[in-house]
Amino acid sequence: MTTTTPAPTPVPTPVAVDHYDRFLAEHYTWMLGGDLDALAAGQRAALAGWGVTPGSAIGTAAGSLAVDLGCGPGHTSLALAALGFDSVLAVDLSRPLLGELAAHAAHLPAVRAVRADVRTALRELVRPGSAGAVVCLGDTLTHLPTRADVAALFADVAAALAPGGTAVFAYRDLTVPLTGTDRFLPVRATEDRIMTCFLEYPDDYDDYTVVVHDLVHERDAPDATWTLTARSYRKLRLSHAWVLEQLRTAGLRVRREESGAGGMRTVVLERGCGRPGR
Repeated sequence: MTTTTPAPTPVPTPVAVDHYDRFLAEHYTWMLGGDLDALAAGQRAALAGWGVTPGSAIGTAAGSLAVDLGCGPGHTSLALAALGFDSVLAVDLSRPLLGELAAHAAHLPAVRAVRADVRTALRELVRPGSAGAVVCLGDTLTHLPTRADVAALFADVAAALAPGGTAVFAYRDLTVPLTGTDRFLPVRATEDRIMTCFLEYPDDYDDYTVVVHDLVHERDAPDATWTLTARSYRKLRLSHAWVLEQLRTAGLRVRREESGAGGMRTVVLERGCGRPGR
């Protein structure tokens, strides 16, 4: 039975975590489509297409462990288990989302949900050179407090991976400011719920962060009055060129790149046979 394990050391609660726990978590699976099993199936196909498989790493025991950093409700963790990884470490700081994963994966002993900070989880929970795959999707990178945290995480991923292991990062490049109505990004709309994001580029942090305003309109019945709930938090602005340079510095070799809507970038990498530096 899958359980939520407490973090090995006390962890901070960044603004992004508070935003998720107090507001976004209850909408998160819905905004992704609402069906966790369907999301997991789609993610499984994507991971397989990127070459994320248990047998890709070198070594007898190496490669049976996969780590999902910023797992959210766990559709990627479920996909990794379905691909055949013997152990899937699902890491997040959001208690509601980890609880959702634990409930959904109760029949999957391979999946272990752990409340831990992605900035320290690999060093605290994963033996160096033992992971067959480390994935960090869903724009998790931009939730970290600083760019230095992002660079340090890349080094930790390289150290955690077994030779030949695969890493996948997905994040939004928001370095070019949007203007006018382009700043309004529709997320999802159903007959009783509508979600929109609004991006603001303030001058106080120069080009370092963007303020994300999440707006959710809800109603109880088709003829009921709509109510609005809105909360805001900051995300890092990470340029794709900077990310690629930091990944190479960490000792990860780019195997594939993809671009998607809304500035989304996906980078698939592998660790070579040399010893990566932290």
